[in-house]
Amino acid sequence: MTFETGKIFNYDALISYSEGAVVSRTLIKKETGTVTLFAFDKEQGLSEHTAPYDALVEIIDGCAEIRIAQKTFQLQKGDNIILPANTPHALNAIEGFKMVLTMIKNPISSNV
Repeated sequence: MTFETGKIFNYDALISYSEGAVVSRTLIKKETGTVTLFAFDKEQGLSEHTAPYDALVEIIDGCAEIRIAQKTFQLQKGDNIILPANTPHALNAIEGFKMVLTMIKNPISSNV
């Protein structure tokens, strides 16, 4: 589904929990970055990985454990954290949680 600009929407209406699963929904996808909603059921997660660009995580429901470069953080509704580019990170649902992930890609530099 493509989202129209200038329209009001609510995250909860756009994504729901699914038992034993991780659900995602991309709201914006551009060359410069993406905005994606996620809903993690309890005990679901994403294994350790890296991304070549910075990412902002905003917890909009529940409680999550996020590990960045071997340091663990517990986040709950209303908390935010930045995942730095090229740094290993992982996510785990302590309880079901929803998040908005905003990834900003680095611009390609030109040799002028």
